[in-house]
Amino acid sequence: MSTYWVVGASWGGTEHQDQKFIEQGIWMLDWGESDQPAQYKKASQIKPKDRIAIKRMKGGGQTGIKIFHLGIIKGVVLEANKIICTVDWVATDLNRNIEESRGCFKSIHGPFEHDNWVEKVFCL
Repeated sequence: MSTYWVVGASWGGTEHQDQKFIEQGIWMLDWGESDQPAQYKKASQIKPKDRIAIKRMKGGGQTGIKIFHLGIIKGVVLEANKIICTVDWVATDLNRNIEESRGCFKSIHGPFEHDNWVEKVFCL
């Protein structure tokens, strides 16, 4: 059974990496284990066939998140204190408005199980 992950791709909150990730077929957690142990531990649970969505905050005091890219995890590399996932990006440049953020403000959130919110985020 697949699980669902909502992830960020803006390093330092401003350096958007998502286009590079799409081109290279990857997603990478910018934090090392010593920098953000809780985020690293969560990301290390990602496994092949899980679903991943790159989100971005709306900004300007708006609530909710925007979903930009959807993918399926092909593999996970745990090397050199970084987590790199190979991804089959199945939908890109969506700009999907999700009113409820479910607290998805950090680099990685999940695993989520299938429900109505996940359906809104991940539907094709």
